[in-house]
Amino acid sequence: MLLVNEHPVTLPHATKLTIGELAALHKPGADIFIVNGYPVSAETLVKDGDTCTLIRRGEIPTGEELEALLAARHTPGIHSKIKTGCIAILGLGGLGSTVAGAMAKIGIGKMLISDYDRVEPSNLNRQHYFVDQIGMMKTRALKDNLLRMNPSLSLQLIEEQLTESNLALFFRHVDVLIECFDDPAMKAATLRSVLSQMPNVAYVGSSGMAGYGENNSILTRMIRPGIYIVGDETSAAQPGQGLMAPRVGIAAHHQANQALRLLLEADPGRISGQ
Repeated sequence: MLLVNEHPVTLPHATKLTIGELAALHKPGADIFIVNGYPVSAETLVKDGDTCTLIRRGEIPTGEELEALLAARHTPGIHSKIKTGCIAILGLGGLGSTVAGAMAKIGIGKMLISDYDRVEPSNLNRQHYFVDQIGMMKTRALKDNLLRMNPSLSLQLIEEQLTESNLALFFRHVDVLIECFDDPAMKAATLRSVLSQMPNVAYVGSSGMAGYGENNSILTRMIRPGIYIVGDETSAAQPGQGLMAPRVGIAAHHQANQALRLLLEADPGRISGQ
């Protein structure tokens, strides 16, 4: 039995079949072939148990085909964990909009995105918005952009100002909360709320990524199980050291990868009471 674009297909006993021949039977015109997550040539033999994805170059895939592609590239077991994951992103600026894009592209199942600001011209040097979105609520502009990347993404928009007293009302059921605020007071309030009111929620915060300092000074540190801080912890925005897309992007992708590692249980998650 094979999986071909997520559909089971019986392989005749003792038949030697190439992926190109399989494509001729099940998706004529396909010219991109992926077997068990890896691109292969048309002459590659397939066997029982293989997961095969067949694509016509330039054709917009269906939602089902996109899902099959993600499963093929990640491997089905990994993808199923990502697909059932739920994250929250608090603050949709340079960090948050970049984290959201990365998580949408890997196929996260559900995302809560929170901000109450609008897109401004000064945001465009580092935030994932477009000139024609100026004036839109960031949540709605980002929703449009994310759904162009991944139409099957489930999104919840939160457009009110968050406080330490209401954070848990919105986010106590997510798997990972990703803090992307500019305001130091809200950074501290969010971490306090996670520690005191959300015992099962993992946390990925941020501290220090302004300017154009060394790439490798941006680090991910575990403060305690399930609690991680990304950044160099020193580079605040100031004259001559603004927030710039390259270094903010490095930090954002640290945050996204750390969230992914938590979803896949590659790093320690929360231990209630710690």
